[in-house]
Amino acid sequence: MLSSAFQFVLISVYLTSTLAASNFDWQTLTADTTLNWKPCYSGFQCSRLQVPLDYSAPKSGSASIAIVRLPSTAPRTEYRGPILFNPGGPGGSGVDAIVAAGAAFATMFGPEFDIVGFDPRGVSYSTPQISFFKTDVERRFLIPFKEIVIYPSLNASSNAVSKTFGDFGLLGQLALQSDTDHYLQHMSTDNIARDMLRITQAFGFEKVQYWGISYGSVLGATFATLFPDKIGRLMIDGVEDMDSYYTANVTNLTIDVDASLQAFFDGCKKAGRDICPFYAPSPSEIAAKLEALTTSVKEQPLPVVMPDSHGIVDFLFLRNAILYSLFSPYDPVVGFVSLGQSLAALAEGNATALYAMIAEPSFECQVSPPSFHLNNFEAYMAIACGDPEPVNDTVAQLEEFWLNGTRVSQFSDLFSVTRVLCAGYKIHRQGRFQGPVGAKNTSFPLLLVGNTLDSATARAGALKTSKAFPGSVVLTQDSVGHTSTVAPSLCTYGHFRAYFMNGTLPAPGTVCPVDAELFPSASGNITSRRLPSIEEKGLLDAGREISSVLRRVVPRRAL
Repeated sequence: MLSSAFQFVLISVYLTSTLAASNFDWQTLTADTTLNWKPCYSGFQCSRLQVPLDYSAPKSGSASIAIVRLPSTAPRTEYRGPILFNPGGPGGSGVDAIVAAGAAFATMFGPEFDIVGFDPRGVSYSTPQISFFKTDVERRFLIPFKEIVIYPSLNASSNAVSKTFGDFGLLGQLALQSDTDHYLQHMSTDNIARDMLRITQAFGFEKVQYWGISYGSVLGATFATLFPDKIGRLMIDGVEDMDSYYTANVTNLTIDVDASLQAFFDGCKKAGRDICPFYAPSPSEIAAKLEALTTSVKEQPLPVVMPDSHGIVDFLFLRNAILYSLFSPYDPVVGFVSLGQSLAALAEGNATALYAMIAEPSFECQVSPPSFHLNNFEAYMAIACGDPEPVNDTVAQLEEFWLNGTRVSQFSDLFSVTRVLCAGYKIHRQGRFQGPVGAKNTSFPLLLVGNTLDSATARAGALKTSKAFPGSVVLTQDSVGHTSTVAPSLCTYGHFRAYFMNGTLPAPGTVCPVDAELFPSASGNITSRRLPSIEEKGLLDAGREISSVLRRVVPRRAL
């Protein structure tokens, strides 16, 4: 079994995947080059689209793309076609996301559209499924399933880099051994972009309408580069630095992380002890308290036993809990309010609240296969490491890489694990797209969305990518966290709907406030300080539902 630090990037797919698996059997659908819809789940339609495995040799084999749609309810004369959604990852299930939150998407964009989720080739319900293992038992033994994110830390011990390098090297060798049909080389973002065009054409449309978040921004920008004349509407949100993605260099993604943590310190001080029990008279004193607490749990970890779970709160767990809160700071379960309460309890020797923020059920042997997906991490590795140029760094070079990253963020020890991961992966298709992204002319301007502080994809990525697509506009949401979905915003949703409905772009420099607070006060949590209308309340509720679902089902692109 791999080291206990080897507890990987899998965000909970349990809740939505349980719903999906229990209500529909994808094996009952036959893949075809046309969309043959079958009722599925409750109020949805499902189909499997056959696409070439290798677009350079389309007759050499095929892939099957799982697609779900919540059909438009508008009259036929008002129908505007499909909006495709990618929830990030790579490895996130678009099917699971839309099954769980499709109605909320329809509320946001309107009844004129089909709301469409698809699983990228190799992911979840699509085939061939990316798998490095012969059995699920072997997978569970080597990659203990985590319903939460526990990133390995390259600062956990003196040999953390070399141990992680060995762990990932083993996974890379298992990938090579399992790839007898040589299909893994085709699990690439450029091919997923080609699949998106095929999906759109199968709907009877020639131009793609798309919303992609986090890694979905890479997919969207890649599509716009390959098919600049096939854009109907293309919105990318939580935009990555594309050059960094295609070189497996995550340092630029971390530009906002420390400032996001500072927002917690500042907000806690402003909120006061009643709302943030980890309070101190100044933000710097709160930061010092956290540093002392981190040292304490590193020296003396705390065991936690709960009715359905148990574990240890140590240096690694604490760092991950903080990072998780920085991703979703407005969330009632893992956000800043919960973090402040949990840290205060931890300082008193009670680790239960912090553990509960991202606790996982204890492992139980199961006679039947689990209803959630076990291969999301393998999909992440195959796509995120198969896309960029090969990483041939030595252990010494990887050590230097993460230490250099600390000049940008104190969380470099967690983020830099991606480069160590990719050093172990050796399957790369010759001729694949590796950047740069950009197009002088697109058939319709892109809309890019960035938060003022994004702990996983700094807003600088949106500004940089916008320059590569003349005519595009960056909409800024004044919030902390990963992608605009972290906080509801009537302003943001209004621009989203206007863009997809009639092609209206926000004015350059537009900044949208959010209808939430990091530390809600007694005066309420609506930025406008007024009661929303029934329609506005519906939009805000839809945004919160999308945020909640995505927090549970998407493998965060921060590793």
